[in-house]
Amino acid sequence: MSSPALGAALRVSHLRKAYKDVIAVGDLSFEVRPGECFGLLGPNGAGKTTAMEICEGLTPADSGDVELLGMRWSADAAELRQRLGIQLQETQLSEKLTVAETIRLFRSFFRRGPDPSEVIALVQLEEKRNSRVGNLSGGQKQRLALACALVGDPDLLFLDEPTTGLDPQARRQLWELIERFQSAGRTILLTTHYMDEAERLCGRVAIVDHGKTIALGAPRELIASLGVEHLVEFAAGGVDRALDREPLGRIEGVRGVQAEDGVVRMQVTELHRAVPALLDELARQGASLTELRTHSASLEDVFVALTGRHLRDE
Repeated sequence: MSSPALGAALRVSHLRKAYKDVIAVGDLSFEVRPGECFGLLGPNGAGKTTAMEICEGLTPADSGDVELLGMRWSADAAELRQRLGIQLQETQLSEKLTVAETIRLFRSFFRRGPDPSEVIALVQLEEKRNSRVGNLSGGQKQRLALACALVGDPDLLFLDEPTTGLDPQARRQLWELIERFQSAGRTILLTTHYMDEAERLCGRVAIVDHGKTIALGAPRELIASLGVEHLVEFAAGGVDRALDREPLGRIEGVRGVQAEDGVVRMQVTELHRAVPALLDELARQGASLTELRTHSASLEDVFVALTGRHLRDE
């Protein structure tokens, strides 16, 4: 087998892809190390899926370079197809085939790989092995799609928003399967717009917006770069005039104040000091608190700090 050049399982350099009315990917660069789960994060329309499809050999780039496991699609397409696993954002499988028949079909495409029964057990579909695909639940279909991506025993696995639309239990089940695959030393490129998913699964992430990387690093490093530990969000009423936000920025430990759609967001370092001071300031202005939420800083807050928008805005 070819060794990844210079320690990179996947190297993307200055990737660009434009369509008639939009630049889907603009000068995107990142590297994925062997054995890591790397996340491409961003809102819908950020260019994540287009970048993924270029890496998978499904879409040609206008310019730039993609190197996978030390190879390129232009010269090593047949070998790459044997060593990659791909789960698309939407996988259309024949609904009349059974789970076992589907896995056997996909296993026949690869030179190597586990026995289909092993893969069915891995994704916890033993009880459904003789069920037709059309009768599976959404979570079961996602696990079957993951099984089809794993059946060739891939060195590099592509997962494009694998848990979108799933209920919390089905999401956790898929997370456990992904973690099990990575624990065997395999490499994963994952796209998602769920920040909790990225924080749990990914060793490093690239936050992508409008086709470009706007932040790259370990989730904890990116969150720490905010310089705050907590976010306080509140709404207030009871006054005829707009709330004066300037005094809020002078509260001890408050690093930033933003307002959007009637909700004020405060970045704070010491929650136990900031909240009482906030209540005192609202009372001084004659305003009454109508909503109050607090949470620890997250990757979502990194995105908001960088763009002024939430990931779900688009």
